[in-house]
Amino acid sequence: MGKKSRSGNNSSFPFPFQGPGDARQWDEAAYRRSLLSERRLAHRTIFRAAFAPSPLSLSSERHSLNLNLNPDDHLLQSPSSSSSPSLPDTLVTASSYGSVAAYSSSSSSSPLHFHQLAIIQAHQGPVYDLQFSGDHSHSLLFSAGDDGHIRAWKWTNVLNCKQGHHINPILDIVNPQQEDPWGARSPIPETNAIAVHQQEGCIFSAAGDGCAYAWDLDTGKCKTVFRGHQDYLHSVAVCKLSNQIVTGSEDGTSRIWDCRSGKCTNVISPNKKYKSGESSWVSSVAVDPSESWLACGSFGGLSVWSLVSNECIFNIERPSPIQDVVFDNNQILSVGGEPVLSRHSINGSLISQVKCAPSSPFSVSLHSSGVVAVAGYGGLVDVISEYGSHLCTFSCIGFDDVA
Repeated sequence: MGKKSRSGNNSSFPFPFQGPGDARQWDEAAYRRSLLSERRLAHRTIFRAAFAPSPLSLSSERHSLNLNLNPDDHLLQSPSSSSSPSLPDTLVTASSYGSVAAYSSSSSSSPLHFHQLAIIQAHQGPVYDLQFSGDHSHSLLFSAGDDGHIRAWKWTNVLNCKQGHHINPILDIVNPQQEDPWGARSPIPETNAIAVHQQEGCIFSAAGDGCAYAWDLDTGKCKTVFRGHQDYLHSVAVCKLSNQIVTGSEDGTSRIWDCRSGKCTNVISPNKKYKSGESSWVSSVAVDPSESWLACGSFGGLSVWSLVSNECIFNIERPSPIQDVVFDNNQILSVGGEPVLSRHSINGSLISQVKCAPSSPFSVSLHSSGVVAVAGYGGLVDVISEYGSHLCTFSCIGFDDVA
């Protein structure tokens, strides 16, 4: 199993008559096409929206991985590259229909508007996560999905890709299959989340077989397998200072692992009050920049833990599951099964709640300017300022809509 889905409202469908009100000229084929198109749009889900590196500011982490990057490649500048650096330039989305799309902001206009720059068919089945690595001129875009593959794309290649055209990834990693004593192999487990550790030259994945994997980005080979969870993994986060990773699982626990040995050093159970067999999954984990605090979004709500003392700082129950969390300095942003973006302080106090467009958000992403992107069910992305005002809401187009 992969990412959880929530049902939404049904749409009304047009009735394609050839003549005004004349049922004798009813076009059944046109009706079927319009019905399928409306259903695709209504049920499309954006599992991840991520802000691309800005062409105006270089990342503090210079890209040094040997992935056949050509520094002389032509760079396609974002149309908003001359705009204020305080606003996001480009937003990338991961679709339930296997596509990855890039949207550019027109920050010179009011209100803010995003238009599609490029779209690629990245995976067979839903794309569950996206991550960037490197600065704009040498940036890589990593995608992971239901087909069990992790792929790396040159960001400039994605930007230069014409609508409906195909480009090849520069790296393609696939999860291992389990083999029984008779030689039969299990299906390839999906990859639900990824996290890049650029200094170590590896990427970590949370897989559907209950394992986390560390992959070498130079060779594409598996370096370490982290075994111990009893069910599939939803999320993974990197603690770069301590060389550890944190995972969240359907088994209701979050585990901390030592990257050198591959061993689990601590088990956290945010949903202890739930009995065995009840839904108690941990859907998302996030670590603050100082690596002092761990936030866990789960079936039961939101909890924050001290990574120094291994104690729970606060645990807040919510009427619906938390599906993604991110730190904004000493504050925590969270979204889940209701159309609300919540902001909490590190001690658990509710600072604000902002209604958002997706009926069930799956992703919350933070830009360096404080702008937040919330994405989820219905193919909707809501771009919200640091003060809680809605800057832009748009519906994502799938590869099948332009191919």
